[in-house]
Amino acid sequence: MNKVIAFGEIMLRLSTERHLRFSQAKFFAATYGGGEFNVAVSLANYGVHSEFVTRVPNNEIGACALKEMRKLNVGSKDVVLGGDRLGIYFLETGAGTRGSNVVYDRANSSIATTENGDFNWEEIFKGATWFHWSGITPAISLSAAKACLEAVKTAHKLGLTISCDLNYRSKLWQYGKQPSHVMPELLSYSHIILGDIDTAYFMLGNPKVEPNYQNESSLPALYDKLFELCPNLKTVATTLRYSVSASHQRIGGIIYDGKSIYNAAIKEVTPVVDRVGSGDAFMGGLIYGLLEYENDKQKALDFAVAACCLKHTISGDYNLVSVEEVEKMLSGDSSGKVSR
Repeated sequence: MNKVIAFGEIMLRLSTERHLRFSQAKFFAATYGGGEFNVAVSLANYGVHSEFVTRVPNNEIGACALKEMRKLNVGSKDVVLGGDRLGIYFLETGAGTRGSNVVYDRANSSIATTENGDFNWEEIFKGATWFHWSGITPAISLSAAKACLEAVKTAHKLGLTISCDLNYRSKLWQYGKQPSHVMPELLSYSHIILGDIDTAYFMLGNPKVEPNYQNESSLPALYDKLFELCPNLKTVATTLRYSVSASHQRIGGIIYDGKSIYNAAIKEVTPVVDRVGSGDAFMGGLIYGLLEYENDKQKALDFAVAACCLKHTISGDYNLVSVEEVEKMLSGDSSGKVSR
């Protein structure tokens, strides 16, 4: 049986309602979310045993975050209590030609101030088959980056499959390190990487490239460079997003395994209810697809794209859909008819 461990930060999400601007909001809707946690939620919804590892404050808000994990069937037995506060992000949801806006308030959060020895990775990884991390965690603080590296090294030593969503957030890298100082060593242990080619080159400290995803024949050479730089790499995936407007997205995807390119047909998503977390939905769908359809990368990719599309219809960070709902979309049924 597969068991997936995800490591990162769970945050309090405070969002305006009905697409209001921050300046118009009289109150904010309080929910929770975070890139790696969103992936764990998706996997739990698909019936995969998933555990989330993080550090939360030992207060009422930290307790609420733990209750959220348990409510969503995500394991929380290795969550560490400590630090002063839970990270927060404020969300103003865009509409039409106005994009969404995120303001972070996560400095000195519990995970950002994690200390050496907080996580016993040898114990945490007992019985696990997969470890997932993202570029958000090493962007938070130097101590979080060190904890992430310790986790990746231990997972590698124990033979786990390691996946990473690059998740570049320019607003987060504020502690004196650039991604190219931190990410290359972390990525050198990873087997599956999700991200744009240009972002991967940037994080690995290579000259900028401008890939043309429409020219499929030009992509293997660009992806091959990542395989050279990341010796354990087996699969690279890229979410293709063409933003017509905040309310209309076109979603596709690509997988490259070092030999063959797999391309998913572009799907129209309109109207968009909530775009936040859609990349995490792709990642969760991809992990499930690679586990469930081990010898069929095309099906794994198609599952990830369909999962990503469905997330756009759901408010909040989480992709609250089942395998059956994703497969229904894969079968061509995207009518949205009432199920009676």
